[in-house]
Amino acid sequence: MRTFKHLEDVPADFGPAVLSVGNFDGVHRAHRLVLSNIVQRARDLGAKAVAVSFEPHPLRILRPDSVLKLITPTPEKIRLLQGSGVDAVLLLPFTRDLSLMTPQQFAKEILKQRLHAREVHEGFNFHFGHKAAGDVDLLAELGKKVGFDVRVYSELRLRGEPVSSSHIRKLIGEGRVSPARFLLARPFSVLSPPGRGRGYGAKHTVPTINLSRYEELLPKDGVYVTRTRVAEECFDSVTNVGNRPTFGADSFAVETHLLNFHPIELTPETEVEIHFLQRLRDEIKFPSIDALRAQIAKDVKRARRYFHLLSRFSR
Repeated sequence: MRTFKHLEDVPADFGPAVLSVGNFDGVHRAHRLVLSNIVQRARDLGAKAVAVSFEPHPLRILRPDSVLKLITPTPEKIRLLQGSGVDAVLLLPFTRDLSLMTPQQFAKEILKQRLHAREVHEGFNFHFGHKAAGDVDLLAELGKKVGFDVRVYSELRLRGEPVSSSHIRKLIGEGRVSPARFLLARPFSVLSPPGRGRGYGAKHTVPTINLSRYEELLPKDGVYVTRTRVAEECFDSVTNVGNRPTFGADSFAVETHLLNFHPIELTPETEVEIHFLQRLRDEIKFPSIDALRAQIAKDVKRARRYFHLLSRFSR
């Protein structure tokens, strides 16, 4: 897969293209449906399948005071898009000039003239151009004028839940990582280098790994059954997201206890990826370290039971 980080990086003879434009945050099931279809249509037409996205997310430019947290930071989004089978990803820098383009300019100058679009596939709520003035009806009208077809996808709902990035963010923010996992078609995960904790885990409870400061989306504070990848090794784990109130002054951390722990050499470059599988409980302030230890033992027991049942189900 080729990744273009500027429109000027796209070769003049690139295409023709079957493409979809969107933020693709989470690369969830609805995104995957569209992506699989553009890949198939591109093969049928002898064209290139292209996912067009933006960097940074447009809301961070248009509404700089917003507190948007991404499900998938850009490197992870690119990796997931690559797994969809598309031939190329174009990350358009979301600048003021781009935000001022009219829908007509965007359709003609970018989709047709630069990307040589044959087909454009979009969700029912797609908007584009200055002040989001263009919708899918206008896109179809413009496509007829400049020479590409448009396919519009209706809302996808599964188990009564809308499959959308905003709804998945809401679920994760509420700690509902299990339904979020179903809509994503994979566990929600966080990837970060290890950070330095205050030594509470090793000194008072169990050996733990802390993440370094993470700026994107995290689940609601609490304790979760997780699976943690440390470099190339994977461990069943229990993860606490929160302020560790038992130890006094708040100190926010994402702290993971590896169930099948063995000594691991960590460097500032080591990748730690935590996959959130199921919420166990809220974060609690315990009256003593002994009470905390007892609760951790219960959390670990529940987590081991979860993994045992998961293993049986998988078999």
